[in-house]
Amino acid sequence: MKRLVNYCPLILLCLLFSSQIKAQSVEIVIDNNGTKRQESIDLPKSMTYPLDSLLIDWKAKNYIDLAKDCSTADINPLFSDSVYIDRLSRIPSVMELPYNEIVRKFIDMYNSRLRNQVSFMLSACNFYMPLFEEALDAYGLPMELKYLPIIESSLNPSAVSRAGAAGLWQFMLPTGKMYGLETNSLVDERRDPIKATWAAARYLKELYAIYQDWNLVIASYNCGPGTINKAIRRAGGETDYWKIYHYLPKETRGYVPAFIAANYVMTYYCDHNICPMETNIPANTDTIQVNKDLHFEQIADLCDVSMDQLKSLNPQYKRNIIPGENKPYTLRLPLNSVSLFIDKQDTIYNHRANELFKNRKTVDIRDNSPQVASRSNKHSRSSGSSDNITYHKIRSGETLSTIAEKYKVRIKDLQNWNGLRNTNIAAGKRLKIYK
Repeated sequence: MKRLVNYCPLILLCLLFSSQIKAQSVEIVIDNNGTKRQESIDLPKSMTYPLDSLLIDWKAKNYIDLAKDCSTADINPLFSDSVYIDRLSRIPSVMELPYNEIVRKFIDMYNSRLRNQVSFMLSACNFYMPLFEEALDAYGLPMELKYLPIIESSLNPSAVSRAGAAGLWQFMLPTGKMYGLETNSLVDERRDPIKATWAAARYLKELYAIYQDWNLVIASYNCGPGTINKAIRRAGGETDYWKIYHYLPKETRGYVPAFIAANYVMTYYCDHNICPMETNIPANTDTIQVNKDLHFEQIADLCDVSMDQLKSLNPQYKRNIIPGENKPYTLRLPLNSVSLFIDKQDTIYNHRANELFKNRKTVDIRDNSPQVASRSNKHSRSSGSSDNITYHKIRSGETLSTIAEKYKVRIKDLQNWNGLRNTNIAAGKRLKIYK
């Protein structure tokens, strides 16, 4: 595949990076027919994450061993442009991976001040790359796209952008819903590594069907097809990423160069004296279907699985609750805990249920104010004073009919006294009964 050294002829040699570690943009100098002007390119947010924020995830804390020295050197060797061009050309790729000064500056950023982050991401690849590769292969997509989450999230499954994009693949809420990722108060499947990966593969496949150009596809993944289409119109119908470059948002201008740089650094990290952090492969896991409301604390108490591990294996559940009463949901557990859960599931569902699920299905709004108590004795007897009230705790298997028969009252009376619209009752609740 042809590689052009000066692929974006308007951009000259000068790209000036801020020396501060928290820089959010790249300053570039553009020469347009002898007229120079300075522009800023916003960095992809993933390039601004400090290493500490990437190590918060349970998998990172438990399976990446920071105590072992992986011998990443402080010094980054410098290479000539021709070396970078040659190395990029030798990456087995169906996508264009051209080289220019912008690409070089992003390569230099990864290999210099982001060296530790690269070392982390090389280790995190052990967790996520098999998922990415399986989905990309199933949809017949280029394997180079497996490095897209490096630009999107730095392989941080808890990443949330300023705009509200979430997860490894940074789906916005409307786009996620379009591709079957459920989002509500309790569930956010954009954070599910498996479901989000398959949704991303579908999305990328459909974007390529529109643009037939991988640079436009990944740029569109960043800013949306509407923004790309507007840039194409403003560029007079040009459909080359580098020709619509100046009509794109600041962050998207750096997105494709950062993607090319990520492919480079994940392939040639050894040549820059970077090594992966030591990684222990996580224990095997499996999934089961949950068809009742379930709280992570119920599982942690009885299945010998920590809350942190449950959260890491099931990041789509925002409040540690699986709302299985609504519809079946998937629970991922360590393999040795799956059979334990199945054997004890009735006990697990009932364990601390009244404490952890406090939502009331009905409420009593009868007037118990002093004015009611001061009415005539006859009325008080018909309404029932505290001496005339019995409370019955519903046992498993009981119905309104059996309870009415026990207390020699009518079913309709039980419904009226307790504000019940129908005959449905739940074990553990209390019924008010007037003698």
